[in-house]
Amino acid sequence: MATITATIQHVSVTGSKSDHPSGDPSLAFPDDDQTLPPVFTDKFAERKHLKHRLALAFRIFGKHGFGEGVAGHVTLRDPVDPHAFWVNPFGLDFSLITDDDLILVNSEGKVIDGGRNRLLNYAAFAIHSEIHEARPDVHCAAHSHSLWGRAFCATGRELQMLSQDACVFYKDHALYRTFAGVVLDSDEGKHIAQALGNKKALILANHGLLTAGNTIEEVVAWDGLPACGDSTAEAQSTWEALGHSKAGYFMGLPQFQRAERDEFGERTYLGKGIEAL
Repeated sequence: MATITATIQHVSVTGSKSDHPSGDPSLAFPDDDQTLPPVFTDKFAERKHLKHRLALAFRIFGKHGFGEGVAGHVTLRDPVDPHAFWVNPFGLDFSLITDDDLILVNSEGKVIDGGRNRLLNYAAFAIHSEIHEARPDVHCAAHSHSLWGRAFCATGRELQMLSQDACVFYKDHALYRTFAGVVLDSDEGKHIAQALGNKKALILANHGLLTAGNTIEEVVAWDGLPACGDSTAEAQSTWEALGHSKAGYFMGLPQFQRAERDEFGERTYLGKGIEAL
């Protein structure tokens, strides 16, 4: 308690209220390794772990109704071969996907590993291959046709900072205004990657949503947030507290805790998929 009190007192003395009206953003999450993604030395063990996390992500998307028929895809950069990525097979409902269903696609768009269904949604390759190529920091990217996401995309505008959740995207999302139909050309994928730039989210006008990040968990968290305050300072402060990769990872964990339990009958510490409870 004395340590916590001392920390708070230090922040109140050194922190600038003008810069951060609601307090120091660094206090939003514990500075503890337990809140960070696990680190692997064995890349094949990491692949196994991440494939299961990706399957959980699809179950979460399925439960929230983020799928629309055969549309939508989430990709994971392969830790063994970083030039390839795992993605859902074309035609399989999000809510049914398992680790073994996922397919591995190389940089030429060839399926080189996977389950019984090895059909590739070419739109997934056209978009995600260009994002993974342009952004080495992006290990996961998701594109969904959610009901509310599509409704907002039809407005053709960026998010307004009207809620705490929206502030997560403060100056960290973009709008792609040119919709040319189903993305079946790598040049269109390049244009989408360019529009995303170094941001975490892209609103595809009249189409859907796209989120990208270092971890599967943060991408799930970003994609599920609805579209903070009324001032730039408040929005900036909230983004600093909640808008970074570590925060996204931690905010995404509760959804994985529920998915572990409901979809696979599992339970791990904090839902990180490492320490079984």
